[in-house]
Amino acid sequence: MAGISLTSVTKSFGGNTVLHGVSLDIAAGEFVALVGPSGCGKTTLMRIVAGIEQASSGTLRIQGRDATSLRAGERDVAMVFQSYALYPHLTVAENIAVPLAMRRLNAWQRLPLLGGLMPGARATRRRIAGEVAAAAESLGLGALLDRRPAQLSGGQRQRVALARAMVRRPAAFLMDEPLSNLDASLRVQTRREIVAIHRRAGAATLYVTHDQSEALTMADRVAVMQGGRILQVAPPREIYADPADLRVATFIGSPRINLLPGEAGRDGLVRVGDRLIGLRCAARGPLTLGIRPEAFVLAAEGLPARAEAVEFLGESVLLHTRHEASGSPLVLRLPPEAAGRLPASGAALHLGFAPGAALLFDQDGARRRAEAVVAREPALV
Repeated sequence: MAGISLTSVTKSFGGNTVLHGVSLDIAAGEFVALVGPSGCGKTTLMRIVAGIEQASSGTLRIQGRDATSLRAGERDVAMVFQSYALYPHLTVAENIAVPLAMRRLNAWQRLPLLGGLMPGARATRRRIAGEVAAAAESLGLGALLDRRPAQLSGGQRQRVALARAMVRRPAAFLMDEPLSNLDASLRVQTRREIVAIHRRAGAATLYVTHDQSEALTMADRVAVMQGGRILQVAPPREIYADPADLRVATFIGSPRINLLPGEAGRDGLVRVGDRLIGLRCAARGPLTLGIRPEAFVLAAEGLPARAEAVEFLGESVLLHTRHEASGSPLVLRLPPEAAGRLPASGAALHLGFAPGAALLFDQDGARRRAEAVVAREPALV
């Protein structure tokens, strides 16, 4: 499969272990987003792949070659940073050309005056200029090649950083929170550009972010990381609909998944308070039910709750409620046309959901599978 392969990678700083036996494979041409809260080890793992940090143990292979002990410059990876990392004294064209010049020109040939007198260097510089122009044009930077970073917007600077990575045609792209310094509209535009670059290059891409919306919209697969461990790796739809455990379920999804206390009785039937919900579980005892906001509807009967607040988001409406029996906060995502007919704050209401929409977790947060015993569709508003 080539690409990037990490096997049982650990990393310790003194007595503090920040990566615990991490294994992850990224095929050539695959885009994998590594997502998790701040401090979970995402950037450390990327720095190990880049060669900026050395793993305490484990192996790293890039394009099938053991890269565990290779220096950063020998790994054939291109890294895009959150801070852009552009040279302020160089033009856009010169910034993009840096990796090509470093690989194709020796120290004498890179000198501005002397290098220009060497016939071989002149031909190489012309080829580099052509490749730089092509990369810049593909990212809408063709008219900015003579500008310096201080004359560019944040979005333009990030595109320069992307062009510099792209022009190398590396075996792998490593991107560390590349959109975090951009405003919301630029983030949406730039993430499309990043995916387009990835597809054109056909390289393995490891994309680190704390923003799950970036991970879900951009990646072929998403790896969820917490506490220096990868909890699950799966395609976006699967990781959202079928999380491995409660940690993944609560991290993926916005608004976050609703949680309700429940119990499976001796008969295996699952109850929330005194209400059967149409599921049978092999496990017995206390459970936590996870229900996504879009799975809830207002119903004629169901879980009793009280309305608390409404948020109109344009494309949807969030209705904040509280479950009467447990006091658990529950959020519903409803279509925008429901905004004018929602109950007022403090009003009593009932929440329905299809039994198959509920995810079950035991007291340790592990998934528990269940089967529907009542075929029932929730009542609509």
